[in-house]
Parts: sequence; structure tokens; C-alpha cells
Amino acid sequence: MVSTIKVSGTWKGGYRVDVQAGDHVIIVDQPEAGGGKNEGANPLEIFLTALASCLGTIAAIIARQDRIELRGFEVSVEGDLDKAYLLGKTEEGCAGFTELRAKVNIDADMTDEEKKAFFERVDCRCPISDNIVKNTKVVYDVV
Repeated sequence: MVSTIKVSGTWKGGYRVDVQAGDHVIIVDQPEAGGGKNEGANPLEIFLTALASCLGTIAAIIARQDRIELRGFEVSVEGDLDKAYLLGKTEEGCAGFTELRAKVNIDADMTDEEKKAFFERVDCRCPISDNIVKNTKVVYDVV
């Protein structure tokens, strides 16, 4: 049951990129301090948003499948980044996050151990988390 998900991004000048995702347009930009117009979240924030929203979605799916009364599921994600590499000021290190941390708050009638087990299942089934952990291959076709 493999399906293909597609988005397309179009540069709109400055640092703005409009991404068409299904019926939605996501505006991606940089803050004014970084030379953008702050018209949308930056790509790194979008990346963290993808993880947080995917975990929440998978939690809802599992709760529904297992008939768990999930009253709330909150996740905050943060990551450490050395901007010197992405700005071309050094060739040491990497352009991406060196560590991601997620703080999860589950509101359900579960013990702490049950919450941890529930979240392990959520994380295991989250495609975004899976892509991060397994270093998904990226293939480019430049025309």
C-alpha cells in the first residue's frame, strides 16, 4: 500500500518560498533579522512542525484504533543547530540539527508506564520520526 505524497515549492523573491501542499499553500520565509519579511515560518520551524504534528496525528489514530479516551496530547519540539555551517562560515560540523528533543504531555487515564508505552507506539508509527531516524535517501533531478 505505497502511495506518493507530493508538494512543490516556488521561490517568490527574497527568502520567501510558497509551497503547494494539496489544496493548501504554505508560506515559508525568514525573519526580518535574517533578511526575510517574516511572512511565514522558516524551513527549520517547518521541519520541527512536521514532527510535532505527525506525532499528534499518529497519537489520535492509535487512540481511536485502541479506543483510548485521549483528552489531550501536546508535544513541543526543539532542536540544536550550528548556523555557522549553513551560513558557509565553517566546513566543520553539519547543516542540520545536532539533536532534537520532544516534550510530550498525554492527558488520558493511563499510568506513567502506559503513557510511555503509548508514546513509543506513536513514535514508532510516525513517518516523520521514521524518516529522521532512518536517514531516508533523497534523490535529486536537476533540470
